[in-house]
Amino acid sequence: MRRLPLVCAGAGLFALAAGLFGWHEWPHKAHVQAAAPVCTGPAELAAIHHPLPRLAERVAQRAPIIIVAVGSSSTAGSGASSPAASYPTRLEAMLRARWGNVTSVTVLNRGVGGEEVRNMLARFDRDVIAAKPDLVLWQVGTNSVLHDHAIGGNAAMLADGLNRLKATGTDVVLINPQFAPKVLAKPAVATMLRLISTDAKAASVELFDRFAVMKYWRDSANIPFETFLSPDLLHMNDWGYDCLARLLADAIVDGATHAPVTAGLPVGARR
Repeated sequence: MRRLPLVCAGAGLFALAAGLFGWHEWPHKAHVQAAAPVCTGPAELAAIHHPLPRLAERVAQRAPIIIVAVGSSSTAGSGASSPAASYPTRLEAMLRARWGNVTSVTVLNRGVGGEEVRNMLARFDRDVIAAKPDLVLWQVGTNSVLHDHAIGGNAAMLADGLNRLKATGTDVVLINPQFAPKVLAKPAVATMLRLISTDAKAASVELFDRFAVMKYWRDSANIPFETFLSPDLLHMNDWGYDCLARLLADAIVDGATHAPVTAGLPVGARR
């Protein structure tokens, strides 16, 4: 009797087993599943250029750290598969992994969909300042652009909010709008980006340039919009939020590491 070549016999046995147990599904799925791109961002874009002295002080003293993420829907986590995939939740996990042997880290998500600067200011005392944060991440600007509202008045309101936050002794990082088709369709986005940058410089607070980072993903890293945005082509998806959180975590740790620490200041002195 003629023997089948070993490789063919093995293939035949696998085919038989596949037919019986449905194993044919597994190699097909493994073959078509696309690998996620590497999370990346140029150092000059995804960096903290101003020191974070309050955060550095808390780390040095091994004191608990409270971070408040305030903003609109992309802070709340719209587009994510679950609240656990929002950028504040992912950021908390990443900072705990970095600082877990030093201190505890809590990131409070204070995002409310649809809000503009005036809406956020109206709840600052309750949702932000009352938490006595060591760092505030303030995502702002997108909804005024999307709703075609006047941009100019935002400058004074943003400056007022930054002054109120700085008066509490907290560190502050602004986060500007996302680079997404629905935002890019609005000519006012350029004005909003300049306004946020100007106010950040005037107040000597950090600006995390989310718009430029996401533009880099699309234009330089050739990552399709669909890879980092949800199907609405406005909000970020799980990959986008996770990468944003990773880049923010790196920048925050670096900013706290290189900030001066006030020697002898007791824990909670500015609380």
